[in-house]
Amino acid sequence: MSISTTARPIVQVPGRLLGSNFVRTVYTQDNVSVRQEQPIATFQHKTFADNAHVPLQIETPTTLGVNLPATSVTSWMSDLVANTSLMQLSEKTIHRSKRMLLDTLGVGILGFQTDIAQSVTKMYAGLGKPCRDSSGSAVWGSRDLRTSPDIAAFINGTSVHTMDFDDTWHPATHPSGATLPALLALAQFLPAPLSPSLEDVLLAYNVGIQVQGMLLRTSKSARNLPCRFHPPSVVGVMGSAAACSNLLGFGLKKSRNALGIAASFAGAPMANVGTTTKPLHAGKAARFGLEAALLADQGIEGNSNILDMPSGFGAFYDDFDPEALLAEFTKHDHFYFHTQDIALKRYPAHLGMHWTIDAALEVHKKLAENVKPDDIKHVTISAPYARYVDRPLPSTMHEARHSFHFNACTALLDGHVTPCSYHDEQRSRPQLRDLMTKTLMKHADDNRPCFNEMYVEVKAELVDGTEIQARCLKPYGHWDNPLSDVDVVNKFLQNTSCLDQQRTQDIVLMVKDMDAEVKAAELAKLLHCS
Repeated sequence: MSISTTARPIVQVPGRLLGSNFVRTVYTQDNVSVRQEQPIATFQHKTFADNAHVPLQIETPTTLGVNLPATSVTSWMSDLVANTSLMQLSEKTIHRSKRMLLDTLGVGILGFQTDIAQSVTKMYAGLGKPCRDSSGSAVWGSRDLRTSPDIAAFINGTSVHTMDFDDTWHPATHPSGATLPALLALAQFLPAPLSPSLEDVLLAYNVGIQVQGMLLRTSKSARNLPCRFHPPSVVGVMGSAAACSNLLGFGLKKSRNALGIAASFAGAPMANVGTTTKPLHAGKAARFGLEAALLADQGIEGNSNILDMPSGFGAFYDDFDPEALLAEFTKHDHFYFHTQDIALKRYPAHLGMHWTIDAALEVHKKLAENVKPDDIKHVTISAPYARYVDRPLPSTMHEARHSFHFNACTALLDGHVTPCSYHDEQRSRPQLRDLMTKTLMKHADDNRPCFNEMYVEVKAELVDGTEIQARCLKPYGHWDNPLSDVDVVNKFLQNTSCLDQQRTQDIVLMVKDMDAEVKAAELAKLLHCS
């Protein structure tokens, strides 16, 4: 399948929005040509993993003919945003990113049915935003609702994170909810001459994920569970801006400005984790990253060294060290996603709960069939200490998604955990609440709050003195114990029951191929419920 070698025209929609990321001439506002990429001959996307590997190569960035220092993280990252091509993504990176794409679409469609997403949509409806119109960007999971791209990015990003069912990376963040909703909303917004392909979106998506991974490596503390800022609100908005800048075909100058603008939209406190505000962090990141790119296209400028300054991006991390990123990244021949896979969740809860659930399910299997809840004297959970998931008696479903007690006891009682497990009628069961009051937490010194190192042990002590326990080192779905391709597709199908069978099959095939000949807007159209 060959890709056209004809550069797309420049039009005002608004500003100079550029098209193809593969063959294009990039212009400054003075219409001075500064770069032209070479064409990529052919790509065949017939399986999740089918592209030949070409190692990533970073060159010293230049803009408007002026050399920038190779040690500047901002210039270096702007170059990555502006100059990355699909040939620089390994087969493994493409395979993993397609799995993420499908998973994100599924949890976003399911998430739209939640009260949070409905409340956000109603608020914007009151402002005259979402409507059943033939134009605009799709609201995923709705019945033909469309709106402006910024609001679509916000609603869809919120929907992706509303059940905490979306992907989690290391260092800890939820990268897709901030990135994919912005890209698909933007893809539908662009006029036909500039309409990007699915292959364009695949590239831009990987750029957005890579930028998030790079920024998380400017801080050692980011490798542990967060304490101050919720990561999607910090690195997510930067990834969204980077991805949208790539999709729009920005050169170095506009890419730098988009990152500078996005930094002023970043940040949300961890105190709102476990509340109905937390999912808004992903929506906010998706929306404001997209807006940062559009503002940069209109000529708004940010600090040109935003990623190198303690008073810039460093404001979010006490141990901010951009030089550490430069030193580490020179050791890598690939995007981070090549060596660091992502967690795709089996349960709609904070990732730390997955250790707890898997350990508790193993204990449930070992319990004799005639053991009743009243036969359990105590439950002990050994886990890392993290204040925001220490919730002995959660009062809402969102607190329950962040409660070791709730998830362990639900798994022990029911032998399964599903989206319905967090509903009020399930959460308020007397047997469950009684068991949670008999549950104790322990925090061993060797059990660090890090998704790469932690473990969780669940022990049930019966009234007759019998003790049954199990330890989970890596839950199924963790990046070191990933879901199979079959299970990724099955999760998507379960989460999209509101769509008819033909639509779900079409979406799976489109994501499997991410074809250069198929417009991204065609995929977005399928995300409405039938």
